[in-house]
Amino acid sequence: MRVEDFMTRRVVTITPDTTLLAAAKLMLEHRVGGLPVLDASGRIIGIFSESDLLREEGKSEDGSPWLQMMVGPDGEPAEPPRLDTRKVGDVMTRQLITIAPAASIAQACRLLHEHHLRRLPVVENDKLVGMIARPDLVRAVAVSAEEASPAPTPDVSVDERLAELERQMWRNRARVVRPF
Repeated sequence: MRVEDFMTRRVVTITPDTTLLAAAKLMLEHRVGGLPVLDASGRIIGIFSESDLLREEGKSEDGSPWLQMMVGPDGEPAEPPRLDTRKVGDVMTRQLITIAPAASIAQACRLLHEHHLRRLPVVENDKLVGMIARPDLVRAVAVSAEEASPAPTPDVSVDERLAELERQMWRNRARVVRPF
């Protein structure tokens, strides 16, 4: 099984000039946790993910970016982050790990596991052709397991008995008692 058999081909992308707010809204709208960032020539130059957004907002003393986003240092509600003016290009992940469409699903699994990733851009000739994410790999595992499991062997005795019952039922219907 290869990556191209399970990857998502219609990928929502953004540019480095997209605002953090617009990118966050796209992720919510399309129910994805990350978006590939493409330059003007259509080449992938980064990934913007939920982690990038939360990491950008910094961490509080307890290490939680969520807390700092919601509560200021004095315990009062924090000022909302200015996501509508900041750009994706400033916070995106630039160190890309990509995979080719012809690569094996096993290789995709290894890369995701080794690098603690949730998705991989699928790249061919420096162009984004798809994304493969954990749910795609779950689907690949299910398909593989289904293909590997032997087909159920029919129980001949049950099949023969059902055929006999059906013949008897039709025979009984054919016997019509006619009055004299």
